[in-house]
Amino acid sequence: MRLGLALSLAIATAIGTFTTSAQAETVLRFAHTQPTSDSHHLAAERFAKLVAERTKGEIKVEVHPAGELGSDPATLEGVRLGTIDIGQTGNPFYTRFAPRLNALDLPFLFANAEHAYRVVDGDIGKALLGDLEAKGMKGLAFWEIGFRKVTNNKRPIRTVADLKGLKIRTTPNPAHVKAFQLLGAIPTPMAFTEVYMALETGTVDGQENPLNIIRSNKFQEVQKFLSFTDHAYTVSIVSMNLRKFKALTPEQQKILLDAAHEAAVYQRGLNRDQAASDLKTIKDAGTAVNEDVDREALKKAIYEPVKKDYTDQFGTELIEKIEALR
Repeated sequence: MRLGLALSLAIATAIGTFTTSAQAETVLRFAHTQPTSDSHHLAAERFAKLVAERTKGEIKVEVHPAGELGSDPATLEGVRLGTIDIGQTGNPFYTRFAPRLNALDLPFLFANAEHAYRVVDGDIGKALLGDLEAKGMKGLAFWEIGFRKVTNNKRPIRTVADLKGLKIRTTPNPAHVKAFQLLGAIPTPMAFTEVYMALETGTVDGQENPLNIIRSNKFQEVQKFLSFTDHAYTVSIVSMNLRKFKALTPEQQKILLDAAHEAAVYQRGLNRDQAASDLKTIKDAGTAVNEDVDREALKKAIYEPVKKDYTDQFGTELIEKIEALR
C-alpha cells in the first residue's frame, strides 16, 4: 500500500514537473514572405537563435518563410489580431495602420544608407514605431529592404523619358504610386507573392526592388534590364502582437527588442556583403545592367511633389528632422 502510494506520488510529481516545464516554454510564430536565401530569413533565424539563448529556452521562435502563413497584408493582419505572433514586411504595408510611416518611403529622401540608419535607429524611428501600438502591434526594430532599382522587359532606364508608359509593379505606398505617375509610368500595386508570375506573363513590364530582393526572388529570370535608379530607400519592420508582447516579463521584452535590433545590424551587413555577388548573379542570368542613370533629373521630377503631399497631411516637422540628419 505504501509502495503504491509512493509510486503514485512520484508519478504525480513527474507529471507536475513536466507540465510546469512545458508551460514555461513560449513558442512564437515569426512570419515573412521572403525566400530562405534572402537576408531577411537569415536575420530571422539569427533573431530566433539570440532569443532562445538569452531566455535559456523559455522562448522559442519558429520562423515561417516564403509566405507560408500568408501574403504581406495577411501577415500583418495576423500580427494585429494575434493569430501570428511576429511578422516582418516592408514599411509600405504598415502605412495603412500608421500613415506617418509614409515619410520613410518618400523617393530621394535619404542621402545614403547611413543617413537612413541614423533616422530609424534613433528617436525618430522609435516614435514612428510607437504609432503601431494603437493598432495592436509592437514595433521591435527596423530591418532593411534597401535602395530600390527598376527592372523591366522593355528598355534600360537612363532618363525620365525612358519610364514613360512602362507598367511597373510598385508597393501600395502613395508616395511610390505618385512618383511613378509623375515619371510617366503606370504604377501597378500588387501582392509581392504575385510579382514573379506577373513579370513572367507580361501582366506588368517591370518592378522596383533592391538587388538582394531581385536576386533572391529570381526576378532576373524574367527581366531583361536592370537600372540603378536608387529612387527610394525602403525599410522593413519587425513587429509583434502587442498583447502577447505585454504578456512577457520586462526582461523577456528587452531580450526581444535587443535581439531584433542586433538582427537588423546583421541583416544590413549581409546586404552590403552580398551586393557584388547579387549583381553578378543577375548579370550571369543575362539581365543587362545599366548604372548610368540621371538620378538628379528623377529627383527633380518627383521629390518636391511627393514631399508636399506628405507635409500637407502631417506637417513639415518630421521631414525637416529627417533632412537635418543628412
